Amino acid sequence: MIEFLHRPAGALFALVLPLAALLPGAALADGAERLAERLKVNGQPMPVASVHETPLEGFYQVRLETGEAFYSDAEGNYFLVGDLYENGENGLTNLTEQSRNVERAERLAQVPESERVVFRGTADSRAELVVFTDTTCPYCRQLHEEVPTLNEMGIEVHYLAFPRAGMNSQGARILEQVWCADNRSEAMNAGKRQETLSGSGDCDNPVEEQYHLGMALGVQGTPAIVLPDGQLVPGYVPAERLAEMLGLAE
Repeated sequence: MIEFLHRPAGALFALVLPLAALLPGAALADGAERLAERLKVNGQPMPVASVHETPLEGFYQVRLETGEAFYSDAEGNYFLVGDLYENGENGLTNLTEQSRNVERAERLAQVPESERVVFRGTADSRAELVVFTDTTCPYCRQLHEEVPTLNEMGIEVHYLAFPRAGMNSQGARILEQVWCADNRSEAMNAGKRQETLSGSGDCDNPVEEQYHLGMALGVQGTPAIVLPDGQLVPGYVPAERLAEMLGLAE
Protein backbone atom coordinates (compact mmCIF):
# COMPACT_ATOMS: atom_id res chain seq x y z
CA MET A 1 0.00 0.00 0.00
CA ILE A 2 1.09 3.57 -0.58
CA GLU A 3 0.45 4.09 3.15
CA PHE A 4 3.68 2.15 3.66
CA LEU A 5 5.56 5.16 2.34
CA HIS A 6 4.60 7.37 5.29
CA ARG A 7 4.18 10.44 3.09
CA PRO A 8 2.15 13.49 4.18
CA ALA A 9 -1.54 13.12 3.34
CA GLY A 10 -2.21 14.11 -0.25
CA ALA A 11 1.45 14.86 -1.02
CA LEU A 12 2.64 13.95 -4.49
CA PHE A 13 6.09 14.37 -5.91
CA ALA A 14 5.90 14.91 -9.67
CA LEU A 15 8.92 14.14 -11.79
CA VAL A 16 9.60 16.27 -14.85
CA LEU A 17 12.58 14.62 -16.51
CA PRO A 18 14.00 14.12 -20.02
CA LEU A 19 14.21 10.71 -21.61
CA ALA A 20 17.15 8.77 -20.23
CA ALA A 21 19.23 6.07 -21.84
CA LEU A 22 17.83 2.59 -21.32
CA LEU A 23 19.73 -0.33 -19.81
CA PRO A 24 19.99 -3.53 -21.87
CA GLY A 25 16.63 -5.30 -22.04
CA ALA A 26 17.76 -8.49 -20.29
CA ALA A 27 19.30 -6.52 -17.42
CA LEU A 28 16.10 -4.52 -17.00
CA ALA A 29 13.96 -7.65 -16.96
CA ASP A 30 16.21 -9.28 -14.36
CA GLY A 31 16.26 -6.07 -12.31
CA ALA A 32 12.44 -5.83 -12.34
CA GLU A 33 12.11 -9.44 -11.20
CA ARG A 34 14.62 -8.97 -8.37
CA LEU A 35 12.94 -5.76 -7.24
CA ALA A 36 9.51 -7.42 -7.11
CA GLU A 37 10.95 -10.08 -4.81
CA ARG A 38 12.76 -7.72 -2.45
CA LEU A 39 10.24 -4.89 -1.99
CA LYS A 40 9.39 -4.69 1.69
CA VAL A 41 8.30 -2.01 4.16
CA ASN A 42 8.80 -2.52 7.90
CA GLY A 43 9.84 -6.07 7.07
CA GLN A 44 6.56 -6.86 5.34
CA PRO A 45 6.42 -7.79 1.65
CA MET A 46 4.50 -5.31 -0.48
CA PRO A 47 1.54 -6.63 -2.54
CA VAL A 48 3.31 -6.15 -5.88
CA ALA A 49 1.27 -6.78 -9.03
CA SER A 50 3.90 -5.75 -11.58
CA VAL A 51 7.25 -4.00 -11.99
CA HIS A 52 8.25 -2.28 -15.24
CA GLU A 53 11.29 -0.36 -16.39
CA THR A 54 11.03 3.39 -17.03
CA PRO A 55 12.99 5.86 -19.18
CA LEU A 56 14.54 7.11 -15.91
CA GLU A 57 17.73 5.10 -15.53
CA GLY A 58 17.83 2.98 -12.40
CA PHE A 59 14.14 3.48 -11.52
CA TYR A 60 11.19 1.16 -12.01
CA GLN A 61 7.45 1.66 -11.92
CA VAL A 62 5.85 -0.55 -9.28
CA ARG A 63 2.12 -1.26 -9.40
CA LEU A 64 0.47 -2.81 -6.37
CA GLU A 65 -2.47 -5.20 -6.31
CA THR A 66 -4.59 -2.29 -5.06
CA GLY A 67 -3.96 -0.43 -8.33
CA GLU A 68 -1.69 2.15 -6.70
CA ALA A 69 1.66 2.89 -8.34
CA PHE A 70 4.97 4.48 -7.40
CA TYR A 71 8.59 4.49 -8.54
CA SER A 72 11.48 2.72 -6.85
CA ASP A 73 15.21 2.45 -7.32
CA ALA A 74 16.57 -1.01 -8.20
CA GLU A 75 17.28 -1.84 -4.55
CA GLY A 76 13.92 -0.74 -3.16
CA ASN A 77 15.59 1.82 -0.91
CA TYR A 78 14.03 4.97 -2.35
CA PHE A 79 10.45 5.57 -3.47
CA LEU A 80 8.92 8.40 -5.51
CA VAL A 81 5.16 8.91 -5.51
CA GLY A 82 3.56 10.84 -8.33
CA ASP A 83 3.54 11.09 -12.11
CA LEU A 84 6.56 10.69 -14.39
CA TYR A 85 6.70 13.13 -17.29
CA GLU A 86 8.79 13.16 -20.44
CA ASN A 87 9.96 16.63 -21.44
CA GLY A 88 9.96 16.24 -25.22
CA GLU A 89 9.84 18.42 -28.31
CA ASN A 90 6.05 18.70 -28.09
CA GLY A 91 6.03 19.58 -24.40
CA LEU A 92 5.32 17.43 -21.37
CA THR A 93 3.93 13.91 -21.79
CA ASN A 94 2.52 12.17 -18.74
CA LEU A 95 4.06 8.71 -19.02
CA THR A 96 2.37 7.53 -15.83
CA GLU A 97 -1.09 8.38 -17.16
CA GLN A 98 -0.29 6.63 -20.44
CA SER A 99 0.60 3.53 -18.44
CA ARG A 100 -2.64 3.80 -16.45
CA ASN A 101 -4.64 4.02 -19.69
CA VAL A 102 -3.03 0.89 -21.10
CA GLU A 103 -3.66 -1.07 -17.91
CA ARG A 104 -7.24 0.22 -17.69
CA ALA A 105 -8.00 -0.89 -21.24
CA GLU A 106 -6.43 -4.30 -20.64
CA ARG A 107 -8.32 -4.89 -17.39
CA LEU A 108 -11.67 -3.88 -18.90
CA ALA A 109 -11.11 -6.12 -21.93
CA GLN A 110 -11.09 -9.03 -19.49
CA VAL A 111 -14.67 -8.31 -18.35
CA PRO A 112 -16.91 -10.55 -20.50
CA GLU A 113 -19.97 -9.09 -22.18
CA SER A 114 -22.09 -11.50 -20.13
CA GLU A 115 -21.20 -9.44 -17.05
CA ARG A 116 -22.08 -6.07 -18.62
CA VAL A 117 -25.33 -4.27 -19.37
CA VAL A 118 -24.96 -3.39 -23.03
CA PHE A 119 -26.87 -0.84 -25.08
CA ARG A 120 -26.28 -0.95 -28.82
CA GLY A 121 -28.46 0.38 -31.61
CA THR A 122 -29.22 -0.81 -35.11
CA ALA A 123 -26.41 1.26 -36.62
CA ASP A 124 -23.10 -0.41 -37.36
CA SER A 125 -20.84 -0.30 -34.31
CA ARG A 126 -18.08 2.30 -34.64
CA ALA A 127 -16.87 2.55 -31.04
CA GLU A 128 -17.47 1.27 -27.53
CA LEU A 129 -17.69 3.17 -24.26
CA VAL A 130 -17.43 1.48 -20.88
CA VAL A 131 -19.31 3.40 -18.20
CA PHE A 132 -19.19 2.75 -14.46
CA THR A 133 -22.67 3.69 -13.31
CA ASP A 134 -25.04 3.97 -10.34
CA THR A 135 -28.80 4.29 -10.80
CA THR A 136 -29.02 6.63 -7.80
CA CYS A 137 -26.66 9.13 -9.45
CA PRO A 138 -28.41 12.12 -11.13
CA TYR A 139 -25.61 12.63 -13.64
CA CYS A 140 -25.73 8.92 -14.53
CA ARG A 141 -29.41 9.34 -15.31
CA GLN A 142 -28.61 12.39 -17.41
CA LEU A 143 -26.01 10.44 -19.37
CA HIS A 144 -28.44 7.53 -19.80
CA GLU A 145 -30.84 9.86 -21.59
CA GLU A 146 -28.07 10.34 -24.17
CA VAL A 147 -27.66 6.60 -24.80
CA PRO A 148 -30.15 6.43 -27.72
CA THR A 149 -28.29 9.31 -29.41
CA LEU A 150 -24.97 7.54 -28.87
CA ASN A 151 -26.39 4.32 -30.29
CA GLU A 152 -27.63 6.17 -33.38
CA MET A 153 -24.03 7.34 -33.88
CA GLY A 154 -22.84 3.74 -33.75
CA ILE A 155 -21.45 4.08 -30.23
CA GLU A 156 -22.15 1.16 -27.92
CA VAL A 157 -22.52 1.80 -24.19
CA HIS A 158 -21.33 -0.96 -21.88
CA TYR A 159 -22.34 -0.42 -18.26
CA LEU A 160 -20.40 -1.74 -15.28
CA ALA A 161 -21.63 -1.37 -11.71
CA PHE A 162 -20.16 1.17 -9.31
CA PRO A 163 -22.32 1.83 -6.24
CA ARG A 164 -20.80 5.18 -5.25
CA ALA A 165 -21.88 4.89 -1.60
CA GLY A 166 -20.41 1.42 -1.19
CA MET A 167 -21.70 -2.12 -1.14
CA ASN A 168 -23.99 -1.54 1.84
CA SER A 169 -25.91 1.22 0.07
CA GLN A 170 -29.33 1.28 -1.55
CA GLY A 171 -27.58 1.92 -4.85
CA ALA A 172 -25.68 -1.36 -4.56
CA ARG A 173 -28.90 -3.27 -3.88
CA ILE A 174 -30.57 -1.74 -6.94
CA LEU A 175 -27.58 -2.57 -9.13
CA GLU A 176 -27.69 -6.16 -7.90
CA GLN A 177 -31.36 -6.29 -8.89
CA VAL A 178 -30.45 -4.96 -12.33
CA TRP A 179 -27.73 -7.57 -12.86
CA CYS A 180 -30.03 -10.35 -11.60
CA ALA A 181 -32.91 -9.38 -13.91
CA ASP A 182 -33.88 -11.56 -16.86
CA ASN A 183 -33.64 -8.47 -19.06
CA ARG A 184 -30.86 -6.31 -17.70
CA SER A 185 -31.28 -3.46 -20.17
CA GLU A 186 -34.97 -3.07 -19.30
CA ALA A 187 -34.12 -3.24 -15.59
CA MET A 188 -31.40 -0.61 -16.08
CA ASN A 189 -33.86 1.65 -17.90
CA ALA A 190 -36.34 1.26 -15.05
CA GLY A 191 -33.69 1.87 -12.43
CA LYS A 192 -32.53 5.03 -14.20
CA ARG A 193 -36.18 6.21 -14.21
CA GLN A 194 -36.10 5.67 -10.43
CA GLU A 195 -38.80 3.01 -10.65
CA THR A 196 -38.93 0.34 -7.96
CA LEU A 197 -37.55 -2.96 -9.20
CA SER A 198 -39.45 -6.04 -8.08
CA GLY A 199 -36.84 -8.68 -8.88
CA SER A 200 -34.39 -10.19 -6.42
CA GLY A 201 -30.77 -9.18 -6.14
CA ASP A 202 -29.67 -12.45 -4.58
CA CYS A 203 -28.24 -14.09 -7.69
CA ASP A 204 -24.54 -14.68 -8.33
CA ASN A 205 -23.76 -11.22 -9.70
CA PRO A 206 -20.57 -9.23 -10.43
CA VAL A 207 -21.59 -5.94 -8.77
CA GLU A 208 -19.10 -6.09 -5.89
CA GLU A 209 -16.31 -7.33 -8.16
CA GLN A 210 -16.94 -4.46 -10.60
CA TYR A 211 -17.06 -1.97 -7.74
CA HIS A 212 -13.59 -3.02 -6.59
CA LEU A 213 -12.36 -3.07 -10.19
CA GLY A 214 -13.51 0.51 -10.62
CA MET A 215 -11.66 1.63 -7.51
CA ALA A 216 -8.51 -0.14 -8.68
CA LEU A 217 -8.76 1.66 -12.04
CA GLY A 218 -9.11 5.11 -10.49
CA VAL A 219 -12.88 5.55 -10.50
CA GLN A 220 -13.90 7.95 -7.72
CA GLY A 221 -17.46 8.80 -8.71
CA THR A 222 -20.13 8.21 -11.32
CA PRO A 223 -20.58 8.28 -14.17
CA ALA A 224 -17.02 7.32 -15.04
CA ILE A 225 -16.57 6.93 -18.79
CA VAL A 226 -13.67 4.93 -20.18
CA LEU A 227 -12.69 5.51 -23.81
CA PRO A 228 -11.38 2.64 -25.98
CA ASP A 229 -7.76 3.68 -25.33
CA GLY A 230 -8.32 3.43 -21.56
CA GLN A 231 -8.60 7.16 -20.90
CA LEU A 232 -10.86 7.83 -17.90
CA VAL A 233 -13.35 10.68 -18.31
CA PRO A 234 -15.10 11.51 -15.02
CA GLY A 235 -18.62 12.91 -14.95
CA TYR A 236 -21.39 13.58 -17.42
CA VAL A 237 -20.37 14.37 -21.01
CA PRO A 238 -22.94 15.14 -23.78
CA ALA A 239 -23.21 12.68 -26.65
CA GLU A 240 -21.88 15.15 -29.22
CA ARG A 241 -18.78 15.81 -27.13
CA LEU A 242 -18.18 12.09 -26.63
CA ALA A 243 -18.40 11.58 -30.38
CA GLU A 244 -15.76 14.27 -30.84
CA MET A 245 -13.49 12.59 -28.28
CA LEU A 246 -13.86 9.34 -30.21
CA GLY A 247 -13.08 11.03 -33.50
CA LEU A 248 -16.59 10.31 -34.82
CA ALA A 249 -18.03 13.83 -35.00
CA GLU A 250 -19.55 14.64 -38.38
